[in-house]
Amino acid sequence: MIEIPEANVLSMQLNKTVTGKRINNVTTLQSPHKFAWFNKDPQNYKNMLIGKVITKTEAVAGYVEITIEDVVLLFGDGVNLKYHGIEDKRPQKHQLLVEFDDFTAISASVQMYGGLWCFNIREFDNSYYLHAKESISPISGEFNREYFNTILSAPKAEKLSAKALLATEQRIPGLGNGTLQDILFNSKIHPKKKVSSFTEDNKDNIFNSIKSTLKEMTQQGGRDTEKDLFGNPGGYITKLSKNTANKPCKICGTPIIKEAYMGGSIYYCPKCQKI
Repeated sequence: MIEIPEANVLSMQLNKTVTGKRINNVTTLQSPHKFAWFNKDPQNYKNMLIGKVITKTEAVAGYVEITIEDVVLLFGDGVNLKYHGIEDKRPQKHQLLVEFDDFTAISASVQMYGGLWCFNIREFDNSYYLHAKESISPISGEFNREYFNTILSAPKAEKLSAKALLATEQRIPGLGNGTLQDILFNSKIHPKKKVSSFTEDNKDNIFNSIKSTLKEMTQQGGRDTEKDLFGNPGGYITKLSKNTANKPCKICGTPIIKEAYMGGSIYYCPKCQKI
């Protein structure tokens, strides 16, 4: 799933590979998928995109935003993006294929769910996207301790668990259940620990971990549980993820626990992250 580190890595890679290229052809829904979300009739994407030149790509929280003159292609967290060179075989299954006049291409495919939206600039009213555009990124300098305090002191925040605080209700857009695991591990906080029980040290540790963990994930090319634009896993080795469940904790050797919680999985070390 695309979260803050992957959105930044994919955006940087797209800027290097497709900026300035002219779109020659667009194919939508070659493989129909009921959880691939389009904001218009997908067949209209051709008319909106063909003949136009890619201007830039930016990360917007956990979204990848490609500007193509007066149009935007926006990809959400469940979309797999891949670049295809001149000699590369195009995938047989995809929900969107954008081909350029130099015979390269990018494809977008959805496994579970994901948004592949195309719209004129400033004409998309998706509330999650607009909130992400207006939010302060945790990897920016503006996301400081004072700003984090406003999240901690928001109405009803003290009743939440650490996972609910950080990874629900778009309090920090782009920080999801994936990046959450190592953030909490590095701060020695159990995912179920209530905000009301946080000490000042707990709050400091979580804030510092949000900043440092997301920065490290981004600098190392995303998490090893996700793939970049070229199909390669990220260089950041996750401490808590599907790759480490039931394996020894790197700090104390205690087996990592995987548990269902709040509609998803959590991973934690019962010794390092005592509730």
